[in-house]
Amino acid sequence: MINVLVVDDSAFMRKAISRMLERDNAIHVIGTAGNGQEALEKIEALKPDVVTMDIEMPVMNGIEALKIIMARYHLPVIMISALTKEGADVTMDALSIGASDFITKDFSNVSLSISNKENELINKVKSVSRNKIRFLLKRLESIRKPAGFDSSRRVRHRILSIGASTGGPPALQHLLSNFHKDFPVPIVIAQHMPRIFTQSFSQRLNAVVQLEVKEAENREMLRPGIALIAPGDTHLSLKRRGNDVFVELVNDANYTYRPSVDLLMASTAEAYGSQSMGVVLTGMGNDGVVGIKEMKLKGGFVIAQDEETSVVYGMPRAVVNAQLADAVLPIDRISDEIIKNL
Repeated sequence: MINVLVVDDSAFMRKAISRMLERDNAIHVIGTAGNGQEALEKIEALKPDVVTMDIEMPVMNGIEALKIIMARYHLPVIMISALTKEGADVTMDALSIGASDFITKDFSNVSLSISNKENELINKVKSVSRNKIRFLLKRLESIRKPAGFDSSRRVRHRILSIGASTGGPPALQHLLSNFHKDFPVPIVIAQHMPRIFTQSFSQRLNAVVQLEVKEAENREMLRPGIALIAPGDTHLSLKRRGNDVFVELVNDANYTYRPSVDLLMASTAEAYGSQSMGVVLTGMGNDGVVGIKEMKLKGGFVIAQDEETSVVYGMPRAVVNAQLADAVLPIDRISDEIIKNL
């Protein structure tokens, strides 16, 4: 049984989230709180396994409470965020502080979307509860000086494609921070995240790493040293035209996850063949394994994040179990492996 503390200043939202969670027999809402201060008291008294945390609350907001939870209890926290630019910015702050994941607060209408949101919430609670927070944020904070690339070396892999989900934002920030601005190949990224959030995420990364990081635009050409992030709720596919490779943004209902890591990896393999390099980072589910199989069939090189440093060892596990990974490494060793094998 997974004991969850639900924190929200709205009585309606506390009840709605509690009802959603308790539709699953493996989850028990052990208590609720109306603000961050009350949440800290309830955590001390009830010892929950997971906390869902609203951001905007009186007395003590979700960010202030999260900082204390990470310092004292190291509990997995799922942020409940408004689907707005402001909500996205604050959610990025929360993920950098140590929140395990987030879910958007867009389930006020009684419709099919409610069922989808309920499943998402339940799955995320179950996923983060199994592993708690397995990696230490301090490990990610010790970013070294970005490593340069020996320009006299012949580049064997002409593209770096990365897929991530739960736990991905801090892992991606750590990874990209270890690359110098002269990184010799383009980077494309599919991170499961809503559209407004991928915009905020790309802007944040661009401000803290040496590479240029931006949201991908349709028909945009790939260029060395520039990392393109798939816009949320849209799939990113790569297309080749002669010597040029460009981005094609597509809405394909055949893929469960958006943006799809499977589609990104498969299209990378199609465009670059044996010159492909794919990296699958932390995340729940198995998105990526089908696309990675296509990459391996064409002779590409594949790296999977290890279990110890993954917030949720779902996506990388699927790649490892399918025996598709050339290397399985902790997040703080993946950048060296990438540079060594370029």
